Parts: sequence; C-alpha cells; structure tokens
Amino acid sequence: MPEETKAPTPPPSGPPKAAAPHAPAAPAKPAGPTPEPWSSGLVTTLKRQYGSGIREASTYLGQNYMVVDSSLIPELLQVLRDQEQFDYCVDITAVHYPQREKQFDLIWILYSFARNQRIRVKIMIADGEVVPSSVSIWPTANWLEREVYDMFGIRFEGHPDLKRILLPEGWKGHPLRKDYGIIQQDNEWVQINLGIESGQ
Repeated sequence: MPEETKAPTPPPSGPPKAAAPHAPAAPAKPAGPTPEPWSSGLVTTLKRQYGSGIREASTYLGQNYMVVDSSLIPELLQVLRDQEQFDYCVDITAVHYPQREKQFDLIWILYSFARNQRIRVKIMIADGEVVPSSVSIWPTANWLEREVYDMFGIRFEGHPDLKRILLPEGWKGHPLRKDYGIIQQDNEWVQINLGIESGQ
C-alpha cells in the first residue's frame, strides 16, 4: 500500500510578525533629601555650653532638630524654656528600633512664640531606661508623657500621675512598640472586662 503523503504546509501569508517590544525599564527613583547641618546662634550657644553633649544639629525638609546626650535631660529642656524662649511643648513622642542597643528615640517638639521657631530635641534610650519628667517645665507634658508611657512603656521619673491615657489600666503591652503584633490584643482583659472570648 503506498505511504500516505501529507499536503505541504502553505507558507505564512504576509510579512513575519515582529516580537512584542519589551516594556521600557522603570526610571530609577531619585535620591531623597538628606539632612543638612543646622547652623544658628542657638546651636552655637548650646554647643558652647554643653560641648559634645550636643551630638548632632541638623535640618531636614525645613525642620530643625538636635540629638543630645540623655544625661542633659531635663537641664537642657529647662534652658530652652527659660533662656531661649521655647515656652510651648507641642508634643513628646517616641520611635522604637528593636534592633538597636538603645532601642528608643524620644523626641520633644518645642515651639517659641517669640522666635516663631519650632525645634525637635531627640535622645536615644535603652529599653527600661527611666527619663526625668518635664511636667515641671511645661505642664502640657503631663498627658504627652502619659501617652508615650501607654504606647511605648517609657517611664518618666517625677511625673505626678504616670498611668495609661488611651488604653485601660491593667492592659498588657504597649501597642506602638515594634515587638507588639499589629493585631495583638490583651485577650485576657477583653474576656474579663467585656465578657467575650476575643475582640478580633
């Protein structure tokens, strides 16, 4: 029996299709702004008074800040209020860096009405390190320190009534620490006080 022959495949009609062009590579992200040295009469005065205790004085996106030794607190804060006219404590806050030996940045944000100037004063402290209260310098620090204690567990020596301000007394943990899970809660407190197994 003769072997069956297949009909030849017809040649493709029209010009060959070009390969799809590759999408252009995304442009590299431009480098962000970096801190620059902050030079001012205030910085000069404080460096003359405290020397290497003023570790850094920089400006970033128009915001002036200084990093200082924790041993300068509260004396430096008192000087800033009494001698440099920073008479308003806008905020006290913290940031948790659990990988560092000194895990916390503690920051005072201060404003001078006379100067129309805002500055930040930052110290670095270890977990469990106690910081002198600044309530006697600025009464507004009272609730601000309570919030930092509530959210981070940082204690302020000399505070007149250091207790939680957002979470209930008896709550376990401090939610703005990086080692506190994003959906973590005190299930025992929820069960005892709300009568439910979980607040999730």
